[in-house]
Amino acid sequence: MAYLRPADLAREHGISPQAVRNYERDGLLPPAERTDSGHRRYTERHAAALRAYRALVPAHGYSEGGAIMRAVVAGRLDDALAAVDRSHAELLRDRGTLDAVGEVVSRLAKHPDGSGRAPGTNRPFTVGDVAHRLGVSVATVRKWEAAGVLNPRRDPSTGHRAYDADDVRDAELAHFLRRGRHPLELIATVIRQVRAAGDAPALEATLADWRRRDTARGLAMLTAASLLSDYLSSEKN
Repeated sequence: MAYLRPADLAREHGISPQAVRNYERDGLLPPAERTDSGHRRYTERHAAALRAYRALVPAHGYSEGGAIMRAVVAGRLDDALAAVDRSHAELLRDRGTLDAVGEVVSRLAKHPDGSGRAPGTNRPFTVGDVAHRLGVSVATVRKWEAAGVLNPRRDPSTGHRAYDADDVRDAELAHFLRRGRHPLELIATVIRQVRAAGDAPALEATLADWRRRDTARGLAMLTAASLLSDYLSSEKN
């Protein structure tokens, strides 16, 4: 069997030999054999483990990638696969959010200024006004507020809710997304993104960036899965 030094493993990834030793110490690589003089003797199995861990980080993040690799090295394969599944579920949820944002961008773009503000919303609206405008109950509008979808200010003299043009736009977008059966938690996320972006062009640019990042993460997950499979195969040899 050909043995490898820490420096041999480190060279492939452009890291220090000490980083390799730290990975072993932290349970990210299987324990290495030692020579009589105490030097580590790594094998191709360790090299496969290091490749897998380094690929897991961009795919799942440092914390989750580390948890996956430690579980694999410790022989807790089901725990590792459950962590992988959680990341895939998270990415799927993100894609659902992006689809909802895409629907909102299309709707906002129909307005001349790209803001999504409908005419006639310059004055403050009451919760009853908003409910009537949308054809829903006051209780529904309040439920959206409780879920974080809407955040109207309060009239300091009466304590009543006062919806401005942006609040009415958010309510209309929420109503639109609810008709598409999107959950309130997702809608709240989308509305926060709309508020942060300000208008359709800015939101569209942000959306394109989010999609690129999700695509890159999905591809990284494929690479990590392949290298993790290589490591698991090396354990059997």
